[in-house]
Amino acid sequence: MARKTKAAAAPPPRRSRTRWWTALIAFAVCAAAAGGFAVYRATSAGAADRPVTTDEAARLALSRLHLYQASPVGVVLTADEGGGVRIRVEGVVDYRTHRGVGRYRSTGAGGGALDHGLIIWDTDGLGLAPEPTDDRSPYWQQAEQVPRAGWSPRSYTADPLDAGLQLLTQVGADRPDNPLLLAQSGARWLGRDRIDGRDFDRFAGPRAQGAAPDGNRSPLTYWVDGDGTLGRLTMRMPGLGTPTAMDFSGRNADAKLPEAPWLTD
Repeated sequence: MARKTKAAAAPPPRRSRTRWWTALIAFAVCAAAAGGFAVYRATSAGAADRPVTTDEAARLALSRLHLYQASPVGVVLTADEGGGVRIRVEGVVDYRTHRGVGRYRSTGAGGGALDHGLIIWDTDGLGLAPEPTDDRSPYWQQAEQVPRAGWSPRSYTADPLDAGLQLLTQVGADRPDNPLLLAQSGARWLGRDRIDGRDFDRFAGPRAQGAAPDGNRSPLTYWVDGDGTLGRLTMRMPGLGTPTAMDFSGRNADAKLPEAPWLTD
């Protein structure tokens, strides 16, 4: 949640095509250096990972633009916080404003509910608020009714939930990436999976800038379909058996992100 008292800032200036990927990679690599992420290298049974083809690089290059164009996009984030605690966030993200809103649920080792509520987030941090028990309206409408003072804001930490939310604000881009540069930077095909009845190719993204050709691969793994639509993004946290996962369900035409949490006092 933005902790500033000003209204929403204008969208950031357009970056070069390679800088969008560089920003994502740098975020993940820096977190890994601080004990954040480990490289996710799972492959399909019997498959050997390989460099991406021209067509695969083209589809990967379109994936972030498609998210931007589809905003607001439905997302489900699941994060393993350790000790058997898991958090699930169901929400929407607008990549034009880099803001998200949703509801969260946390469960313990036995599956029992621990906490729940409303959540908003942007590039600066997140905010939590109680979820009304007698209000059956969509969570984005519920969030609009919460005054600014009703949110509990905080900056991001290195926890899996925070890292996932922060990454979610950066995935969409306002133009396609350069497929040739993606291929040259080490993007690799890892396998093919079927998710909710749709076929996806699984890719390791480009390596961090300056990495050796045989060095560590990107900490991020992407599932992209035949049209260049991103269906899933994962990152693995060391010491935790389950990677933080972000599933994208496409445009949610009914959703409208609230303004109240970011309005000037």
